[in-house]
Formats: sequence, structure tokens, C-alpha cells
Amino acid sequence: MSLLTDKKILLGITGSIAAYKVADWVRALRREGGQVTVVMTESACRFISPLTLAALSGNPVHTGMFSAEAPETIPHINLAREHDLLLIAPASAQTIARLAHGLADNLLATIALATSGPILVCPAMNSVMFQHPATQANLATIRSYGYGVLEPDCGKMACGEEGPGRLTDWETVRQAILSTFAPKTLAEEHVLITAGPTREAFDPVRFLSNPSTGKMGYALAATARQRGATVTLISGPTALAVPPGVKCIQVTSAVEMQAEVMRCLDTATIVVKAAAVSDYRPAEKEPHKVKKGQAALSLPLVANPDILKELGERGQKNPLLVGFAAESRDHLKEGARKLKEKNLDLIVVNDIGGAETGFAADTNRVTLLDRNGAKEELPLLSKEETAHRIWDTVGRLMTDNR
Repeated sequence: MSLLTDKKILLGITGSIAAYKVADWVRALRREGGQVTVVMTESACRFISPLTLAALSGNPVHTGMFSAEAPETIPHINLAREHDLLLIAPASAQTIARLAHGLADNLLATIALATSGPILVCPAMNSVMFQHPATQANLATIRSYGYGVLEPDCGKMACGEEGPGRLTDWETVRQAILSTFAPKTLAEEHVLITAGPTREAFDPVRFLSNPSTGKMGYALAATARQRGATVTLISGPTALAVPPGVKCIQVTSAVEMQAEVMRCLDTATIVVKAAAVSDYRPAEKEPHKVKKGQAALSLPLVANPDILKELGERGQKNPLLVGFAAESRDHLKEGARKLKEKNLDLIVVNDIGGAETGFAADTNRVTLLDRNGAKEELPLLSKEETAHRIWDTVGRLMTDNR
């Protein structure tokens, strides 16, 4: 179940050409179980039709201070009370000025004044307008009120200028919304996560590796950040975008990953080794591409460092240590063995042979084994939901350790 399931989100749309982009946001929120109600300023209605937003949201769109159908409902008060989050996107320079100065001259601005819950603001405007001292001062003011402000992206805009002012992308907004609703169980923690595969080169163009995409590790990084942690992600080569607010260190080989893990270890309170690290590497790397027909029929290998075991051998000096066991048979037996041999606090055991749980899948079905003998079998979940369940278990273990 998504953190957005049954959450009531009030979306305020203002007069910006970027208004058309948020139509897809409404659909995305509803796909995750959110309930969306739209409020539009008079200018917003010139860029996108209220009828479009009503059809996409499944709810009436509010555009005026007074409801002709039910005037007794006091829309600006009830809409503020009935929703869990006010998201203003795109937020024009005019609307940001209204918010900063506490004006109540349209429905959206009045709702903002009456809202006691979280407010997220997504500015979108010409780059010169965005960088004007007045706009920057207004943004600083609404931040001081406790509003969350998501910085706009840089790029070319409808007016032809290029610079900061483009409406930020949906995934950044989604992560901010999820962070609003996620329990802050990791607020005081520094989480170090490894993710993705490693590549062990044997000439300049070829390497040994595995099919890991990094999805599970990146989901762990995103959800740890949502829960308030400071997150450092050490990632092998992937095609994934780094989650907002996460520090990412890119590496290629197992030796490089080991060096970065050890360098970052001193500040970590939780370490999660979700990377699929190659167990072996070629004994020697050829300086030039090996031509077809010149290669030997055997490739001498040497063992890579066992980073997880090395961490476990640190004993009481360790942060809380979580490992992964990707197995094709004897899953629980192998997971229990690794838990003990590598001196872990928790191991996540998953079957890499299933179509829904193997490499590159968007879902996972795992079993959690902890050092106290507890076992929890999770159902088939998205990797994001799986990550939240792992953090729930980590939270219990940290409470027990204290």
C-alpha cells in the first residue's frame, strides 16, 4: 500500500503555461490511491480547462470564493480542513507574492491562510522573474512560514529564455509528498547504502558483471530519505536517477566500492549492503582490447574483498548492519548462514529466480531474518513498499539495541 493511499490532496493551480503539466500529476496521484481536489485561480483557467481537471480528478473543481451550489459550506475553510496536504503547482510569481504578504483576495490564497497542515509550493515562471530580488524575498518569506518550496528546474522555457524557472519534474514532487506523509523513524540516522552491480574489467571494453539494476537499493535510499535520514548512496553503474536529497557516490568495481564504504563508515549509524558485488575479478586487466581469436580459453580470477564480512568483523564498533541474500535455492538456509557468518543484525532474503522477484523486476517478495531469531515473510510488494517494511524492522531493532 502506498503512503498516498486515501490521502486527501488539494492541488492549487495558478496562471502559468506549466499548468498543463500538472494534469498528469493528478492522474499519477490517483493511481497511487490519493484523492485529489483541484482549486484554480482565474488566470489558471485561461491555460487549462476546469473541465479537464474535473474529469481527471473525479471531483468538482473550485474556482471562486463563494460556491453557487452550496454557499453555506464556506469553501476556503472546509477545503483547508478536509485535506491532508495543499500542493500549489505551478505557483506563479503573483501567487507567491500573495502567499508571502498574506493576501486573501482569491480562493487559493485564502485557503493557504486557513490551512494548518503542510503546504508545498512549486514555482514556475520566467527565469528573470524567478531571480528578481522581490520573488526571492517572497520565497524566503513563505519558507519562514513553514511552507515547503521545491526549486524549479533550469532549461528553455516557453518564452524562449533559458535558466531557472521550469516547473520541477513529477518524481521530485512525488518524493516531497511522500516525505510529508512518511513516519520520521530515521530522523537522527545517517544511512549508508550500496546499490547496483559492480563491473570487473578484463580489457578496456569488456567486463564481468551481473544483471542487477539497483532498483532495490535506490528504493531503500529514497524511502530512508523520506523517513528523515541523511543518506549516502554508493552505487555501481545503473540507469537510475538519484533520489532527491540523497548524496550519491558512483563507483564501478568492487575494490572501488570497498574503498568508498570504508571512507564513509565513520559517520554511518546504519549500513545496508544491497549492492550485487562481483565475487571475483580478472587476475590481470589487459591494457588493450583483446582481439577475437587471441583470447585464452580460460580467464584467471582472484577473489574480490567481501565488504559485508569485513563490516561484520568490526564487532561492536559497527553501525547496525543489514545485508541481502539473493538466492536461487535453499533461500532461508543460505540466508541464515550469511546472517551468522557475517555477523549481521538483519538479512533480507529474496528469490532471484521468479519473474516478479528477480533482477530488474519492479516487485519483490522477501523474508527478513534478524539476529534475535525473528523471521518475517513479506508478501509480493513494490520495491518501494518492501523498502518501507525493511525500515520498519530496522527501527524495531534499533529500539531493542538501545
